[in-house]
Amino acid sequence: MIPGFHLANPAVRQAWSEAMRLALLPSACAVLLTGCATVPPPSTVAKVDLARYAGEWHEIEAFPTIFQRGCAGTRASYEPQADGTIRVINSCERNGRIASIEGVARPVPGSHNAKLKVRFFWLLQGDYWILELDRDYQWAAVGHPDRKHLWILARTPQLDPAILGPLRARLAAQGYDISRLQRTPPRAQSPARPWASCHE
Repeated sequence: MIPGFHLANPAVRQAWSEAMRLALLPSACAVLLTGCATVPPPSTVAKVDLARYAGEWHEIEAFPTIFQRGCAGTRASYEPQADGTIRVINSCERNGRIASIEGVARPVPGSHNAKLKVRFFWLLQGDYWILELDRDYQWAAVGHPDRKHLWILARTPQLDPAILGPLRARLAAQGYDISRLQRTPPRAQSPARPWASCHE
């Protein structure tokens, strides 16, 4: 239990429920997947410069999950730390409020930073594989090796269709069912009301 976080309070219970949903966004939805794949795992990029990968990413398209139901303008922010880990902050707008949650990622040894293990709270840990990455670090595709989750990310809320089309085709060649991809709706134009994270 997080210190000072009491589930007996109805408002806190609701906040906890929202936080648990938000934890399972592009950085961590795969934490619930277990078992062995029956086909070879997908290929990742050769290497990732975490300093260049750092910063904010917008979710363009993703496989739908119950955990992101009602989310708009999903974003993920990555901040490399001195100890070699990466601070992860997921956020989205839900019911007119901005919800956010923080986790930590660790590069998988030998993967040249193309594979990460991401943990939220003390229970949730999963695989974060960078499948495609623009050489200028302006867009990326991230998936789970079991191919049950997939996200297309960009530095801006929109991605050029001339880039998106070929990217989808390459992901399909990797065994991902791109017919499941759904576009992430944008956030409202008016400022959303803040929603306290479970760390506050």
